[in-house]
Amino acid sequence: MQNLPYFLVHLADIAIVILGLFGFSLAYYIYHKKHKKQPLVCPLQSKCELVTHSDYSKIFGIPVEILGMLYYASAVTLHVVALVAPAVINFGMVCVSLVLSATAFLFSLYLVSIQAFVIKQWCTWCLFSAGTCVFIFFFTYLSLPFGII
Repeated sequence: MQNLPYFLVHLADIAIVILGLFGFSLAYYIYHKKHKKQPLVCPLQSKCELVTHSDYSKIFGIPVEILGMLYYASAVTLHVVALVAPAVINFGMVCVSLVLSATAFLFSLYLVSIQAFVIKQWCTWCLFSAGTCVFIFFFTYLSLPFGII
């Protein structure tokens, strides 16, 4: 595996960094619009406001989009470290990355089910964020060192 070019060995890490930046931007966009009390432009012609201002838009009083920004920033940070300083990556960091991405993936599934079955409205930006979490989880799993699981 050491004969492969550096960028191929760490392709999953690169994908996670890109997806994490995209996810952070989505979460920030939602946060910014809510903070400025501006309507979200929803490409699906749905009512994003009903989703982003619902009772489910906060967990323990913390807006979900802030939790999203924290998650995406953490994912980006961990995988940038994996790219620029792979020697400092240890088992604990790998476990943290996997647990964070799995938690975000499951939480995204929960939020999508809330949109589908409780609120009965879709937020395009929330769906993009959920999809981003799915891909980050997938690439996190792929980026695990061989034999870790």
